[in-house]
Amino acid sequence: MSKDRLSDIEKQTLLQLARQSITLAVNKKPLPELDLSSYTPRLQEDGASFVTLTENGELRGCIGTLEPYQPLVQDVCEHAVAAALEDYRFPPVQPWEVPLLRIEVSVLTLPEPLPYETPDELLSRLRKGVDGVILRDGVRRATFLPQVWEKVPDAAEFLGHLCVKMGARADLWKHKPLQVFTYQVEEFHED
Repeated sequence: MSKDRLSDIEKQTLLQLARQSITLAVNKKPLPELDLSSYTPRLQEDGASFVTLTENGELRGCIGTLEPYQPLVQDVCEHAVAAALEDYRFPPVQPWEVPLLRIEVSVLTLPEPLPYETPDELLSRLRKGVDGVILRDGVRRATFLPQVWEKVPDAAEFLGHLCVKMGARADLWKHKPLQVFTYQVEEFHED
């Protein structure tokens, strides 16, 4: 991700495209081909995003990627549709639900390794509310966006939930050195 922050117009563009993509996909209509040249250079750059959907304040879907591999504008559209239709934790969004959805987009910086020697050092190096965290143990991995700190402010509990999300015991991080990466996000959402 570029170091440049998105302008308010770029944020609005991404939110509008996310909503349009969800509306079309949920109604089983094809998404239009994006003309990249009609977007700002920042939106044309490869970018990694997560799209989070909530309904009445409750999570309704969240899907994204950790590494940039396609233009940001395309990435947001793709993950908006996936969050609505492919999040295994929820049934697919139905057409009547679309007006009830609140869309949030998180644009990620590149993940950086977080070296540590002991579990206590790992806890002390995490920046609550700032860092998104990726845990990796062999082929298993899981991530929480920085926004998850609002619901789980205790670092030990945060890591425990992340281990469970990865399919491991909650205390794995205390007993085995895991690969840890952190990233930051630029988060914005519909009013």
